[in-house]
Order: sequence, then structure tokens, then C-alpha cells
Amino acid sequence: MTAILPKWGEPAIRVLMMPRDTNAQGTIFGGVILSYIDQAGAIEARRQGANIMLTVAMDKITFHQPVFVGDLVSFWTETIRIGNTSITVKVVVDVFRGNGSAQKLLVTEAQVVYVNVGEDRKPAPIRRAG
Repeated sequence: MTAILPKWGEPAIRVLMMPRDTNAQGTIFGGVILSYIDQAGAIEARRQGANIMLTVAMDKITFHQPVFVGDLVSFWTETIRIGNTSITVKVVVDVFRGNGSAQKLLVTEAQVVYVNVGEDRKPAPIRRAG
């Protein structure tokens, strides 16, 4: 069995939050953050050998801090488990505040489970890297 590839030394995604993503309270919609979490996790799953991935679950989602316009948001990924057809990825989200303080804060964490499928959209074994 091939080992899980080690964590990257860089985020899977880094995004500058813009006004279009705000809710009525002036913070970034949680759904926008969830969308980026899903994308970052899929990038990690692809790196680990998945080909066509479908999101089957988002679990243990915790919003620790709000995200604001101007925040530079980084989505860090780590593979937790690789099964025959599924991958579980942890995504940790942190920000550098846009207020010039250079303060880095943990804002959100989640675990995402993807299933690898073939062209027929049925679960297919993951071709392991390495």
C-alpha cells in the first residue's frame, strides 16, 4: 500500500475576499468559504490520485472567526484517510487581515469526503500516487 503524500508547504488555494461575497452583516458568506473549502479539498484529493471526484460529505465544520472584505484567505489541506474509492481531506482556513496588522488567524476548519468515480459516474478505485 502506498503512503499518503505529505502535506504541501503551501495552501491549495489563496483568495483575496471582495465585496461581492459579503452578507448583510458585512462579513463573507459562510457558503462562499464552504465553496472554497470544497475546491481546496478536491485539489488535495486529485494530488493523492483521485480522478473524477464527487463531494459526498462535509463534516466537522467549525467557523471560529468571521472573514472580512480585504482578508487574504488561505486554504491548507491534509489528507486524513484514503480508502479504495474515497478520500477524506482536512481543510484549515486562515486569514491575514486586510487592516494592515499582518495578523494571521484561524477562521474555519472542515473535513471533506470525496468519492472517486469513473466515466460511468460509479465509484472507481483511486490510482495511488507514488
